[in-house]
Amino acid sequence: MESSLQQNYLDAFKGRFTSLMRWNHLDEFWDKLKLKVDDGWYIYHVGDTPPESPVDRKKLLEFIDEIDILLREEHEEDYCGIVYTDDKNNPSYIKIFDPHNLGVSCGYSEKPPLPGWILSRIPPIELEEALYPPANRRRWWQRIFE
Repeated sequence: MESSLQQNYLDAFKGRFTSLMRWNHLDEFWDKLKLKVDDGWYIYHVGDTPPESPVDRKKLLEFIDEIDILLREEHEEDYCGIVYTDDKNNPSYIKIFDPHNLGVSCGYSEKPPLPGWILSRIPPIELEEALYPPANRRRWWQRIFE
C-alpha cells in the first residue's frame, strides 16, 4: 500500500502543470481556490518531514495569505511564474517554488530544483529521497545490474 501511495504522489508531481505567469493570474487563482478549499489539503515544505495529516481550512487560508506575501516580497520580477497548478479551476496539486532556490533559468539540469512548498490533496512523500536517492544507492543498484 505504501508503495502505491508513493507512486501516486510521484505521478502527480511529474504530471502536467500550468504556470501562473502573471501576478494577476495568481490573484485570480488564489481567489478561486479560497472559495473552494476545505480541510483536505496537505501543506508540505519540501525538505522537511512530510505531514501525516491535512490541515484545516483556516490554516490553509492563512498559509496562502502568508506565501503570497513572501512571493511578492522576495521574487524580484514583475511577473510571477513560480507557482504551478495541475488545474487552474479545480486544483488538487500546487507547486510553489522558492524565489531564492530557482536554479538555472534556462537549459538542462540533472537535478532541477524542487519546489519549496507543495499543496496537495494527496499525502506527500519525501521528494528528495524519492527523486534523487543517495549516490551509494545508485552504485548499489548499478552493481546488481552490471
